[in-house]
Amino acid sequence: MSSKLIAEFFGTFWLVLGGCGSAVLAAGVADVGIGWLGVSFAFGLTVLTMAYAVGHISGGHFNPAVSLGLMIGGRFPAKDLIPYWIAQVIGAIAAAAVLYLIVSGAPNFEGVGSFASNGYGAASPEGYSLTSALVIEIVMTAFFVIVILGATSNFAPEGFAPIAIGLCLTLIHLISIPVTNTSVNPARSTGVALFADGPALAQLWLFWVAPLIGAAVGALIWKAMGDD
Repeated sequence: MSSKLIAEFFGTFWLVLGGCGSAVLAAGVADVGIGWLGVSFAFGLTVLTMAYAVGHISGGHFNPAVSLGLMIGGRFPAKDLIPYWIAQVIGAIAAAAVLYLIVSGAPNFEGVGSFASNGYGAASPEGYSLTSALVIEIVMTAFFVIVILGATSNFAPEGFAPIAIGLCLTLIHLISIPVTNTSVNPARSTGVALFADGPALAQLWLFWVAPLIGAAVGALIWKAMGDD
């Protein structure tokens, strides 16, 4: 179990450092910045690379919503859910702390701003409402869990699951960055919210509630299809 929790810690650490780090450090650089497209691929690549690196140890969840979805889908024991959540959240916070140390070393540093946090209303990248944020986070997480359960099923081609899952997360970000800055992962949202300026902490509840609901919905849809 300790090996699994360490794998989940480092997998989530890499997801937050790579995904949120690309948003904070590289997205907005004049002329050479990677933009939302680059950030979307960065998040997908973090999951793809760590799924291959440590997925065989822990299952490669790196996300409390994924762990819940896999539990409801019958792929993950309920007794391990809370330990996985704790490891994931601590990994996300550790990565956000490292990213904060890096950002604070910038010339003329005056604060981290939104720090790649998630939000709605004025905190949404394009000003989308709470309802829009709730709906998109539920729907995107549901499909994420469906893809994960499908790509890792006994009938799927072996060895390709991390690619499908990483590309799915990339697509999710391409769709939803303008709405919420894309969570679908309560640990990712928690880590950066602790350091961000603005309403990130006050709005964090939505980025736990919506992904967990979405994960449950996705798992139930998968079970209803009965292909496992």
